[in-house]
Amino acid sequence: MTTDSARRRTGTPSAAARTSRGARAGAAAAHRWPTLLALALGAATFADGLPGRGFLAGLLVVMPVCYLLFGAFRRAFGGTRMVAVQLAGLLVFGAAAAVAVSVGESAGLRLLAAGWAGHAVWDFVHHRTGRVVPRAWSEWCCVVDLCGAAALFAWS
Repeated sequence: MTTDSARRRTGTPSAAARTSRGARAGAAAAHRWPTLLALALGAATFADGLPGRGFLAGLLVVMPVCYLLFGAFRRAFGGTRMVAVQLAGLLVFGAAAAVAVSVGESAGLRLLAAGWAGHAVWDFVHHRTGRVVPRAWSEWCCVVDLCGAAALFAWS
């Protein structure tokens, strides 16, 4: 009896098939190292509560600055239009951060959660287009932002 016919008869995969699935799972995990690293960072940062509101607002401003720096060092803007888009992102996220620290605690945390979620969308778009930053960065940042947004929504 061949391995395929034995598998059909017993309904269990052969050892080669199990090994192949394990190798594929390991390769997928290795390919998604930015996501795994971001989940670990998110758990370490937000599992026991939130950092200060000012710190979280500061990070919301630093995020688009990183994109500007990456784009400049990589010469990945491809023209003034993309620079303008990145600067507009900095203004929007910076304004959200400024308002978040100037309103009440609960409203500020909800605004920060929305800002972090918005930046996750920003990261996703950059990941899909492959522009400005390396894809590993945008993947990592998207997951960190989603973890932060979820924690902010949960704790606010």
